[in-house]
Amino acid sequence: MKTIVLGGGVIGVATAFYLRQQGCEVTVIEREPDVALSTSFGNAGVIAPGYVTPWAAPGMPAKILKYLFKPASPLIFRPTLDAAQWRWIARWLHECDLERFRVNKQRMQRIAYYSRDCLHEFRARYPFDYGRSQGYLQLFRSEYDVELAQPALAVLRDAGIAHREVSAAQCVEIEPGLSWARQAPLSGLYLPDDEAGDCARFTRELRAICERNDVRFRFDTRVTSLDVHGGAVRAVRIESERGAEMLYADAVVVALGVDSAGLLARLGVKVPLYPVKGYSATLPVTDEEKAPRGALMDESLKTAITRFGNNLRVAGTAELGNRQTTLREQALQTLMKVLNDWFPHAANPTSAHFWVGRRPMTPDGAPLLGPSGVEKLWLNLGHGSTGWAMSMGSGRVVADLITHRKPEIDLDGLTLARYRKSRG
Repeated sequence: MKTIVLGGGVIGVATAFYLRQQGCEVTVIEREPDVALSTSFGNAGVIAPGYVTPWAAPGMPAKILKYLFKPASPLIFRPTLDAAQWRWIARWLHECDLERFRVNKQRMQRIAYYSRDCLHEFRARYPFDYGRSQGYLQLFRSEYDVELAQPALAVLRDAGIAHREVSAAQCVEIEPGLSWARQAPLSGLYLPDDEAGDCARFTRELRAICERNDVRFRFDTRVTSLDVHGGAVRAVRIESERGAEMLYADAVVVALGVDSAGLLARLGVKVPLYPVKGYSATLPVTDEEKAPRGALMDESLKTAITRFGNNLRVAGTAELGNRQTTLREQALQTLMKVLNDWFPHAANPTSAHFWVGRRPMTPDGAPLLGPSGVEKLWLNLGHGSTGWAMSMGSGRVVADLITHRKPEIDLDGLTLARYRKSRG
């Protein structure tokens, strides 16, 4: 079966890997000169199935209002005249209900845990270093943070997921570098089975494995349209330095992140994606003793600090409004404040390399996997800030569907059907 995967981020490359494993002829189309140069490039790197949480959560609207005009904020909101922004916000507000939150979190955890199992199976077969660390520590600055975390804690308890509520002193035992923090956390939550790793580095290694198994990559190539005949996709129109071409396929997978929405809309396929921008800073470690050993989350400012070998990654902030990938000073200041509060002597702030990416977010948090409603056209998109955590499982699920295998997990609530039902 001839298949084309649109998108060379971790989602697209993982899909290509599993399609090839199942005997398909695979071509990946990517507009950048290499894989993982867009949203997959500078993310937090956390693989935390126990933590994956919808942005639409009880208390979030109030939290957003609380931080809206503060200099250090987990959110930057810039209202626009874009009707798509307000439609997305209306849907998001609906999903902040407690019961909706529980349903959405459980859906996200279902694919995230499956994905981690797929990653472990893959890693046993293809061992390589991608800056992996074990364990994930959430830090609470205030009672308000602890209160907002209660619905998520209830889901962890109900699901039997390994976790420990820890004191400030225990936080320091887990991460000794916190001994030099400028303030003590009120308390924390530790998930020992969660992990982290450099997503971009992993994706580059995965590309190499794919190429050794005859997956073809077309870089510096732009998708201009999809050719549909008789209700089925039959080809992809592309442009590159070679000029315009038509590539024919038996199946096409759309894994273009936020750019998926515009391409699909031309076919009448509506996906509720909106680009929520995230920021990161990457710095070399200058003092091993005073640096983190694993991954942490500042729960108040929704900013992660992750260790990748000799580097630190500080990632967070959600900017809703501007679609351009321009660095905003307010977001960068929030990142550096979090690093300075918890690990002030771990790295030199002047060495920070800043990055911004567009997260393809759905209002309810769960991705869109599987059928698009157009024959032979498949979706693997909408993973928001948890694409790395869901990548291998999502790729395997979509490959299974394309090759007529039954996926190993229940896909209820993980397909486009959930939005069609809500409209009906």
